[in-house]
Amino acid sequence: MATIPPRDVAFLGLGVMGYPMAGHLARAGHHVTVYNRSAAKAARWAAAYGGRAAETPAAAARGAELVMMCVGNDADVRAVAAGADGALGAMANGATLVDHTTASADVAREMHAAAAARGVAFLDAPVSGGQAGAENGKLTIMVGGDAQAFAAAEPVLATYARAVTLMGGPGAGQLTKMVNQVCIAGLVQALAEGINFAQRAGLDAERVLDVISKGAAQSWQMENRGKTMVADKFDFGFAVDWMRKDLGIALDEGRRNGAALPVAALVDQLYNRVQARGGGRWDTSSLIRLLRDAG
Repeated sequence: MATIPPRDVAFLGLGVMGYPMAGHLARAGHHVTVYNRSAAKAARWAAAYGGRAAETPAAAARGAELVMMCVGNDADVRAVAAGADGALGAMANGATLVDHTTASADVAREMHAAAAARGVAFLDAPVSGGQAGAENGKLTIMVGGDAQAFAAAEPVLATYARAVTLMGGPGAGQLTKMVNQVCIAGLVQALAEGINFAQRAGLDAERVLDVISKGAAQSWQMENRGKTMVADKFDFGFAVDWMRKDLGIALDEGRRNGAALPVAALVDQLYNRVQARGGGRWDTSSLIRLLRDAG
């Protein structure tokens, strides 16, 4: 990765993704100010990485060339970016707001317009790679927005990514992330069915995975979740609650654009059953629990 001059940046939202992402910025030499809804967590980050903690999004964003945010949902995006004490109200003309939240394409377009009215660029830039990708600086970032703003932000975003790609205009990053989640949903259910089949057939499931992962069935999910599914371990990873939020966004968009998503809709309902069993914080690979308990 090419070295770039230190920038004055802010990071809003220090969850399991944002905390290490902001850390990569600090380690790369950027001057980082952070904001988190829990002030204690922001203070802990600042103590660990030598940055500064601010009490509001506006205070964090003031004076920053780039402001990155990674929050929960559309309502959070609106509040942190454009609400009372929101980032946009404090950002200078010519600055750029980058939203890493997985949210709707509608809110991305809305924020793009709100930012433009203040002379600020906006990029919707959801990420894929999970907590491990954030911690290792190996995220995939899919971006929607203006090419000029993307070109200026890309070297900074590359601090915590292995791939940063402009997908189109405002909202295109979020639409691409929807495709990502639709594909993952089908893959995880298929992997769950395959492992359950192997175990009920009396096969050594880990050995089966080792063999078929060298052929056409190989996937990230198989490589990274297959063995833990066999071991019935799900207390880590990307939570079912988060996946249902993401699938809900994709299903809403599919209803608007006419795209049929029958498998995604089915898997969404299967995740609903996992939630009903108290598994909302389990990893998405916990779909196999439903098959194991089917008798």
